[in-house]
Amino acid sequence: MDTKKICSMVDHTVLKQTTTWADIKALCDDAIAYGTASVCIPPCYVKQAHDYVDGKMAICTVIGFPNGSNTTACKEFETKDSIANGADEIDMVINIGELKAGNNDYVLNEIKTLKKACGDKILKVIIETCLLTDEEKVTMCKLVTESGADFIKTSTGFSTAGATFADIELFAKNVGPNVQMKAAGGISSLADAEKFIELGATRLGTSRIIKILKDRSCEGQTGEY
Repeated sequence: MDTKKICSMVDHTVLKQTTTWADIKALCDDAIAYGTASVCIPPCYVKQAHDYVDGKMAICTVIGFPNGSNTTACKEFETKDSIANGADEIDMVINIGELKAGNNDYVLNEIKTLKKACGDKILKVIIETCLLTDEEKVTMCKLVTESGADFIKTSTGFSTAGATFADIELFAKNVGPNVQMKAAGGISSLADAEKFIELGATRLGTSRIIKILKDRSCEGQTGEY
């Protein structure tokens, strides 16, 4: 697969607690150079990054991250604040405890609230697949479809595991046609990235793919692989 196609689906990500503005600036430079879909960064850097990229790159940020246990009002404020600061895309974490308690209406209404707060901006819903049963994953496919959100996303990358091929296959069978799929967490090779895309993912959340391509470029390898 053409590496440019893979890059065009990558949310180039840095969300570590130790992240500095220098890290964000380098991330943005690489994202612009390699033509990624966006940079996914902590909310505190959205305004600086938005001003720095000056329209050359979409800015994505995370809400209720990484545990999802913030109140809906808190997540709504975070969303509105991030968009006011220049975010183009919002990746929210669901309230996993409410889902496991069977409070589907709570989960659905929270997603709807954030989608309304997003307006015409993209909303991705992180369900943290590693903590869910397959039945709960199917439930989330239905809730995300009903909510009007744009994407269902596998993982934060901060829990017990990240994206799996099986989860994307499960999503593909259960989401509506209005919902795209994002695989995130632990994507560490071009082969894995290609496989996720083949299974139907249209976004990949990863910090490693661009590093791999930069290393390959240094070795004089380009194009197909």
